[in-house]
Amino acid sequence: MTSRLSLCYAAPGQSLLGTAGSTRNVMSVAQAMSQCADVTVAFRTIPQTVAPRGFKIIAIDDAGSSRTATRDDVAVRGLNPFAHAAYLRNVRRFAAQAARSYDVVFEKGWRFSGYLAREVMRQGTPSGVIENDVRYWNEPLRDFRTLLRFAAQAATQFLAARCSRRVPLVIAETEELKEVLIALRGIAPERIEVVELGVDHGMFQPRDQSAAREDIRINQDATVLLYVGGLDIYHDLGPLIEALGRVARASVELHIVGDGELRSTYEQASRRLNVLATFHGQVAHERVPEFIAAADLCVAPYQPNNFYAGKITFSTLKIPEYMACARPVASVPHGHILQLIDDQMNGFLLANEVVAWIGFLHALPSRSRLQAMGREAAKRAAGLSWEKTAEQYLDLARRLLTKR
Repeated sequence: MTSRLSLCYAAPGQSLLGTAGSTRNVMSVAQAMSQCADVTVAFRTIPQTVAPRGFKIIAIDDAGSSRTATRDDVAVRGLNPFAHAAYLRNVRRFAAQAARSYDVVFEKGWRFSGYLAREVMRQGTPSGVIENDVRYWNEPLRDFRTLLRFAAQAATQFLAARCSRRVPLVIAETEELKEVLIALRGIAPERIEVVELGVDHGMFQPRDQSAAREDIRINQDATVLLYVGGLDIYHDLGPLIEALGRVARASVELHIVGDGELRSTYEQASRRLNVLATFHGQVAHERVPEFIAAADLCVAPYQPNNFYAGKITFSTLKIPEYMACARPVASVPHGHILQLIDDQMNGFLLANEVVAWIGFLHALPSRSRLQAMGREAAKRAAGLSWEKTAEQYLDLARRLLTKR
């Protein structure tokens, strides 16, 4: 009998935050992989206590684990160059330890993607990168401080590209991301494998709407639109809020679960336009399906202009989770979303612009029609699972071992 594979899934750019989608992504696939392998997940810090099921959790930066968690799960954002340099030394030390302790090490993409994987490989242990995004500059250069941030961004991306080109395997979440990795980082196409993300069907499944609304205290007769996620430049709720302010539909309510830098902006706009919007803030991950159950329609208002070349490259985890709960989804007709949403069948595809949302709201289907579309959405999400994702990750890990 062959021994079980020993695998470390390291997320050096993330602190463990239970409400963060990126944390849930890592832990969900780790749990699925643990059915067939000995898995250890390494976050930068562990400011929250979480009981893993079937795998271990360790910290790369032990000294930082006692620090208070921030809303931003990308743990290195905003740090000064000296702090970056100090942390990269910790990453090198961790890489040396991981190379001695595990058969294969996967590195979750971050600001310095490929840095840890390259260091592990130097110690003779197979390693690869699991990439979910390619960051690029999307702000105007208005002042000297912004120029310095731009220079720092360019430097980190140069290093990420250099390191990633030396890694034998990069796993991309979508075909669109693969194209950008080739274009921006110069990674050879044959080194990139595309593996789709999964859904936790044990958590995200249909529930009774009436009971969910009673628990959350949402009007039973309202048509409820729901957004779950970060409030940032990539998820632009502004056009929808503006449209709700212009369309007189008193029965329509917008509920928002999540937090971020744009929350106050959206709250102010909602008050100014007299929009029936409720901001629930961050909620425990296990409660998210309850909020989805209370909704009639879920929204994923991405802003393509804030992505490289106007293309949404990452896998939109929230959309299949919405759909698994039997809720139709309104989003933009871009990238991987086109493989999930069939317009007017299990959701809606429209530009994330005020005029488009106004037209959509005027033609908003009845709640019974939305319920029927939700059932179709659940069928589409049924084929997605973390078990399938884990199976492909482990197959690629074994392939790396055979090439040692």
